[in-house]
Amino acid sequence: MAVKQLQSIEELHEFVKQPGKHLLFKHSTTCPISAKAHEEFQSFVSENDTSAAIVHVIEDRPVSNRIAEDFGIKHESPQIFLVEDGEVRWNTSHWKIKKDAIKEALGNE
Repeated sequence: MAVKQLQSIEELHEFVKQPGKHLLFKHSTTCPISAKAHEEFQSFVSENDTSAAIVHVIEDRPVSNRIAEDFGIKHESPQIFLVEDGEVRWNTSHWKIKKDAIKEALGNE
C-alpha cells in the first residue's frame, strides 16, 4: 500500500478520521536518525497492507504542529503514531522506530 504524504491540515484530519488502524510518521528530511527510522517505516509498510501516511516536519510545519496539538503528544522527530478510529493507540520516536516495534504495536507479530 502506498504511503500518502499529508501536506495540509485538512488532509491530516481526513486521514485520522478514517475507520481502522493507520500509521502516521513524522519525518525530518535533514536528520540522519529520521532517515534510519524512515527506512524501518518504509520496510514495514512495503511488507504489510497497512494504511500509512507521512508528514515532512520541516516542509509541512503547520501539519506537524497540528499533530502535537490534536493528539496532545509532545512533538519529536522522527515520530510514529498508530491511530485507530481517530485515537492514538501507540507512539514512539527516534531509535525506537523499528520494523519489529511497529509490527508488535499493530499486533502483527
